[in-house]
Parts: sequence; structure tokens; C-alpha cells
Amino acid sequence: MSRIAPPAESRLRDWYPGASLTDSFAIALPPGAPTDVDTLATLLFADPPVWFTILLAIRDRVMTLFGVKASHALEAGEHIAFFPVLSRSTDEIVLGADDRHLDFRASVLLRRTDSTLVATTVVRCHNLLGRLYLAAILPFHILVVTDALRRLRRRF
Repeated sequence: MSRIAPPAESRLRDWYPGASLTDSFAIALPPGAPTDVDTLATLLFADPPVWFTILLAIRDRVMTLFGVKASHALEAGEHIAFFPVLSRSTDEIVLGADDRHLDFRASVLLRRTDSTLVATTVVRCHNLLGRLYLAAILPFHILVVTDALRRLRRRF
């Protein structure tokens, strides 16, 4: 797994300029791995470890005190895990939500030419609460994304 430059072919590319956070991580998929981006995105977020569930519960309790949506409140409409699906194509699914403190987008992109799966996150903070929240969760965000990608690769 490696940290890479945000992919130019992503539907999120217009979000990169001026973002408070943009990061991308990639894994090489082994032969025999699914080539359906919906399946890969679903597996990426499936069966999170207990420590993630605990962190998410803490986040929800603390942030709802500030009027921020709890994770379960994001599940309206089509979603993967608790992330609303905003768009999809053959090679990419974009997830995300907008809130008063920040807007976020997450992309799961399959590069078929080299069987690479790229997870990209882009965040735009609106205010001090958003910037403080992002600073607080950033180390956990990186851990969650990299762990999810490693777990996904081990499934095959």
C-alpha cells in the first residue's frame, strides 16, 4: 500500500483546489480480486474492526453536542456503510456528505490498467469547528483508510 498523488482521472479532481485535506492511498489488487467497483467499495467498508466502531461512537457523541450529524444520520438513500453514494461510474464510486462544519467526499477508484484500487478523501472545512474537527481526526482518518485497504487486500 502506498500514499499517492490524488488521481487526475477522479470525479473529485475539481474538489482538490482549495481543499482543507486531500489524500489518496492505493493498493495493488491480486489476480482474482473482483473487478466490480461496487463490490470493492462495499468490501472496503465491510466489517470494520471494533476499535473503529468505538472511535465512531465517541465521534458521534461528541460532535452531536455541536450540532453535527451523527454517522447513522447520513444513511438516507443509497449508501455504502454509512456513507451516502453521490455518484458512480464503471470505475469509481463517490461517497460524501455536507454538514455545517465541513463537506467531505470519498472516492473508491479502480484503475483497471494496473489493477490498482485508489481511496481518495477530500474535505472542505467551513469554519473553526470544521478545522478543529479535521485536526483531531486526521491521525485516525489515515489509520482507518490504510487499515481498510490492508484488510481488503487480505480478503483475496
